Amino acid sequence: MNGPERELTEAQRTHWQQTYGSHPGMYGQEPSAPARHAATVFRASGSRNLLELGAGHGRDALFLAREGFTVQATDFSATGLEQLRQAARDQNVADRVSTMEHDVRTPLPLADASVDGVFAHMLLCMALSTKEIHAVVEEVRRVLRPGGSFVYTVRHTGDAHYGAGTAHGDDIYEHGGFAVHFFPRHLVETLADGWTLDEVHAFEEGELPRRLWRVTQTLPR
Repeated sequence: MNGPERELTEAQRTHWQQTYGSHPGMYGQEPSAPARHAATVFRASGSRNLLELGAGHGRDALFLAREGFTVQATDFSATGLEQLRQAARDQNVADRVSTMEHDVRTPLPLADASVDGVFAHMLLCMALSTKEIHAVVEEVRRVLRPGGSFVYTVRHTGDAHYGAGTAHGDDIYEHGGFAVHFFPRHLVETLADGWTLDEVHAFEEGELPRRLWRVTQTLPR
């Protein structure tokens, strides 16, 4: 990681800590539509032990736990994870949710082939370089059991904020303090190399609205 990348990373870490601190439960308690889809995918494949990357304050991790899955929830915001743990206690699912403060730029402290499914809602389109995104997906491949699915969402280059705000290079633009790596379609295709690409579903979320892809890919047995 070079100097500018390190500065952007630390700025984003601070921004998310402050945002979660100022706006507890900022995304509400209802699960995202992609999490509902992911639960269907994971149930169909017989998954039980899940990993969520970028869980934030936990609305999706908590939903998946309520659906009967065991969830390891990771995020680089200690503030968000503390909110998640408190909500898990309040919802009586603390026995099915564990948390881990983790930056996806570093290897996951998990054993090979140790999880049944992986979910990441808008984590891969954070302020990560293309090289770092590929490294994250390789880590997902490592920890996922053969036959397991990886469901992720990203904002793409058809989004209204693409090309707006402060440009950081590598299709990363910062708008309102949040830096986003907008995905071209070919990046989705290359990330699925060696996987079965089950679906690339276009959808919209929020008031702008944000334009995203929901990607489901499966590790061959």
